[in-house]
Amino acid sequence: MKTLTWILAGAGVGLAVYLVLNQPGPQYSTGDDDVENFADDTSLWGSKQRLGGAARGLAGKVKEGVGRVAGDDQLADEGVADQVVGSVKDTAGQVAHAVGETIHDLNR
Repeated sequence: MKTLTWILAGAGVGLAVYLVLNQPGPQYSTGDDDVENFADDTSLWGSKQRLGGAARGLAGKVKEGVGRVAGDDQLADEGVADQVVGSVKDTAGQVAHAVGETIHDLNR
């Protein structure tokens, strides 16, 4: 019975992520469509990077915690490394969002 709860929770999270990532962006009435498409693609890439970075950071925290509890320093160090990679991916996603918004603003 507990397995069904986790499956439903996972499906709910997956659906929420799908709905968030597939929201239509703001429509701009002026400017070049190729530039707008590039800006949209950049923002979408940024969203994916931020989501992947957050997931990797969370997995790194779990891995670090398990490593510390089990006394496995190598596993704990891998968890810390995963957190750093997740942080870098999240930052890259934030930069991509800023670039996309700047392109939209400049193309108006």
